[in-house]
Amino acid sequence: QVRLVESGGGMVQPGGSLRLSCVPSVTIFSLSAMGWYRQAPGKERELVAIISDSTGTNYGDFVKGRFTISRDNAQNTFNLQMDGLQTEDTALYYCYAERTLFIGSSGRSTDYWGQGTQVTVSS
Repeated sequence: QVRLVESGGGMVQPGGSLRLSCVPSVTIFSLSAMGWYRQAPGKERELVAIISDSTGTNYGDFVKGRFTISRDNAQNTFNLQMDGLQTEDTALYYCYAERTLFIGSSGRSTDYWGQGTQVTVSS
């Protein structure tokens, strides 16, 4: 079982910045993917950013260079730097991790989610 603890949400004015952090309960090196999703009221959960062993680093189309995902191996955390925030970025942001366990050559992946941190962009 992997627990994920998020921090860094809050309220900011349009054009402002926030930095989200996620601390997994296991070593970050044991995760095959780590990232962030978000869900706004009345909308489906969508990918914000992800670092994956198999597919590299990817961002949602709406990011358009405004956000940066990173990992800090020394602190065992991964982060999402969000700049140029807009009102439409208001959502509950979820930390996500995938852990793949291998038995021989067969791998089994499990997804884990944090409880979510609220990001509100408003003037």
